[in-house]
Amino acid sequence: MPISYNDIVGHHIARLTNLSDSIFGVAMTLLILEIRLPADYLETDRQLWDALLALGPRFMVYFMSFLTLGIFWNAQQVQLSRFSQGDRHLTWIHIAFLATVAITPFSAALLENFIHLRVALAIFSLNLLLLGLMLYTSWQYASANGLLRNDVSPEEQHAIGRRIVLAQALYATGFALCAFSTFLSIVAIALIQFGLAFAPTIWWFKRRTLFGPRDSS
Repeated sequence: MPISYNDIVGHHIARLTNLSDSIFGVAMTLLILEIRLPADYLETDRQLWDALLALGPRFMVYFMSFLTLGIFWNAQQVQLSRFSQGDRHLTWIHIAFLATVAITPFSAALLENFIHLRVALAIFSLNLLLLGLMLYTSWQYASANGLLRNDVSPEEQHAIGRRIVLAQALYATGFALCAFSTFLSIVAIALIQFGLAFAPTIWWFKRRTLFGPRDSS
C-alpha cells in the first residue's frame, strides 16, 4: 500500500521539544523588555528610587507572566515525555500552542501598560485560556489516538487532564474578581500560579488532592 507524506510527518517528538524550548526561552526573555526606567529626568537617588517604586505593578505583572510560561512549559514537557510518538495533527496542535506562547509577551505588556483596564486583563486571561485549551486538546487527542507510551496508566491520564481543567477553573475565578478590582484579580491569579507551581513542595498541600502529588505540572 502506498505511503503518503501525511502518514510520516510529525512522528519525532524530540524535534518538537527543541522547538518548544526555543520559543519558550525567547518569550520568557521578551517579558522583561517592556519594563524601562524614564532615564531622561533621573538625576538624584531619590528620583531613581521613586521611579523604581513606580515600576512595582509592572514587575508584578512580569513575575506573574514569567510564572505563567514556566507553568505551561512544565505542563507541555509532562505531555511530551509521555508520548510514544507524534503525528501530523498532534504536531500542529502543539505548534498552535506555541503560537499562543509567543503571544504572551504582547498580552503581558498590554497588562503592564494598562493594568487598571479590564480589557487588558481580559486579553491576558484569554491568553491563559488558549494555552490551557491547546494543552487539553493535545492530551485528549493523544489519549484517543494511541500516541501515549504503554506505561502511562489510566490514573495518570486522568491526573494530567484534571490538572489542566483545575488550573483553568482557578484562572477563571481569579479573572472574575476584576468585577471588583483589576488589581485584586491580578493578585489572585498570581497567587493561583504560585500555588500551582510551588504548593506540591509544601508539606501541608501534599496532603490535599487539590495540589497533590498526582498532579503532573
